[in-house]
Amino acid sequence: MNVLSAGLAGFGTGLSLIVAIGAQNAFVLRQGVRRHAVAAVVAICAASDAVLIALGVAGLGAVVTAWPAALTAVGLAGGAFLICYGVLAGRRALRPAATGLTTTGAAAGSIGAAVLTCLAMTWLNPHVYLDTVLLVGSVAADRGALRWIFGLGAMAASLAWFACLGYGARLLSPVLSRPGAWRTLDVLVAATMLVMGTMLLARAL
Repeated sequence: MNVLSAGLAGFGTGLSLIVAIGAQNAFVLRQGVRRHAVAAVVAICAASDAVLIALGVAGLGAVVTAWPAALTAVGLAGGAFLICYGVLAGRRALRPAATGLTTTGAAAGSIGAAVLTCLAMTWLNPHVYLDTVLLVGSVAADRGALRWIFGLGAMAASLAWFACLGYGARLLSPVLSRPGAWRTLDVLVAATMLVMGTMLLARAL
């Protein structure tokens, strides 16, 4: 029972940290709606979280805390990246296509570009390190010998969330087949990216 309790606690903790409006979730949602490189994006997000959670459970959080310059550097790079991505999303919103989302035929953009963007969204966001390495790692430490069970629960929550977000987003395709709805999504993505990017730069500076 203690093992199950630790696993469920890890799942709940991980889910509470992931289910929030942010740059990474907005990107996964957009890829899911477009049905473009969904498997790769979901795998990258879940695998990245798993690696960071494992590092946190292993005790890397103390090292990161002792070297705040690392988070500052990541914040500067991540903030600049998110602002650039937000500007591109805003440009799409201001210059929408004549038609809405097309769910048939070849997807726009390459899988490589989606993978690189997803990696940047994940690894250039200091919030990811704070949530996974520091917070999950510190809570897991309180579980003692069951800390890895707690960590596995948090990893499972990450995989479940991103899979649901990526593959469940296609249910919105009929709605986003209208140009106005797709434009609204781009506006929301742009606003999220610009706000997050500005906050990251402000904190880093």
